Amino acid sequence: MMQISDSYNQRNSLFNAMNRFIGAVNNMDQTVMVPSLLRDVPLDEEEEVKTISPIRTASNGSAVYFQDGDMYNYYVLLKSIRNDIEWGVLQADDRRKEKMGVTALDISRIESDDDDLEKQFHYHLTGLHTVLSKLTRKANTLTNRYNQEIGIRGCGL
Repeated sequence: MMQISDSYNQRNSLFNAMNRFIGAVNNMDQTVMVPSLLRDVPLDEEEEVKTISPIRTASNGSAVYFQDGDMYNYYVLLKSIRNDIEWGVLQADDRRKEKMGVTALDISRIESDDDDLEKQFHYHLTGLHTVLSKLTRKANTLTNRYNQEIGIRGCGL
């Protein structure tokens, strides 16, 4: 009985979730030979058109738009997250702080909130595991959709 419980817990470990995600993104990256074919293709077959919404403002003041469900944007996002996991988030955090204008005072306020570190750890661990699972499903869905798109286009030629 202990063996089953241990294997279940190991399967749900953060380490294994990260490995599943990285493996799914690596598979996606090896499968997608021409990423530009992913542009303007919805990730979900049912969602042909979704709204286009601004996600941030460029340095010149114009809005940068992200089309929800666009396979190319998911492809770039998933690869970026994989790189952050593999190479560390310090560089990515520094880039984000520069973009957002986060100051050292803001960081010290965040870090000084040490009331219940265990509770914070479990909260973030659960959230990270959930997000990694969703991202893994997105990577697998993108890989499958790419194969379908290529297969459909290949048969018509």
